[in-house]
Amino acid sequence: MSDKILIVEDDAVIAELEKSYLSACGYEVDISSEGVSGLEMALANDYSLILLDVMLPGMSGIAICKELRREKNTPVLFVTAKHGEDDIAAGFDMGCDDYITKPFSFKELAVRINAHINRFKKLTGAESFDVLEVGCLRLCRSSRRVYIDGEEIQMTNKEFDLLLFLAMNPNRVFSKDELFLRIWGYDSIGETSTVTVHINRIREKIDKNSLGAQYIETVWGAGYRFKD
Repeated sequence: MSDKILIVEDDAVIAELEKSYLSACGYEVDISSEGVSGLEMALANDYSLILLDVMLPGMSGIAICKELRREKNTPVLFVTAKHGEDDIAAGFDMGCDDYITKPFSFKELAVRINAHINRFKKLTGAESFDVLEVGCLRLCRSSRRVYIDGEEIQMTNKEFDLLLFLAMNPNRVFSKDELFLRIWGYDSIGETSTVTVHINRIREKIDKNSLGAQYIETVWGAGYRFKD
């Protein structure tokens, strides 16, 4: 069964070009040209990934992502013409997994989509464990939930993926390049600052609730290490 992608894009020409290319790559593709209908389709169907334009009529891509995250962990790839750090941070705050800025090549788009779908499948598939506990930190793999002393801490998809990966490989130092490649699934020069942003967000969420315990260490000049 082919992976199914939803494109939410109000430019009909761009949407059809994306659909044509992704269909040729073997994906099943649906299109919505408006924000509210796009959210309805995203909630009503089991998509492998949602390609979401930020600027949409009816409802913005950021608002769609915020509502979607109340119910689903489907990977979301933002398509945006905005390059500002605040705009990008707003997308991550609402739970997007990645973004691609216009103009972009369809080949790069397909590579990113494939990487996110494969990574999500790997991290949500059956493994030899479901719950990982370190100190007062508890990660539930199947439900993708994080707890500190029994209190649930909200995480975005990529925050959870990054924390889980580090926790599964304790006391080992990973560079930003390694983490970017393993979690985002592709090598893209100049984008590894995304790792720092996500590490900082994870720390803000877990360290303030863990009575002073610090789980992710910065190893200066080398990368990051999870302490067990």
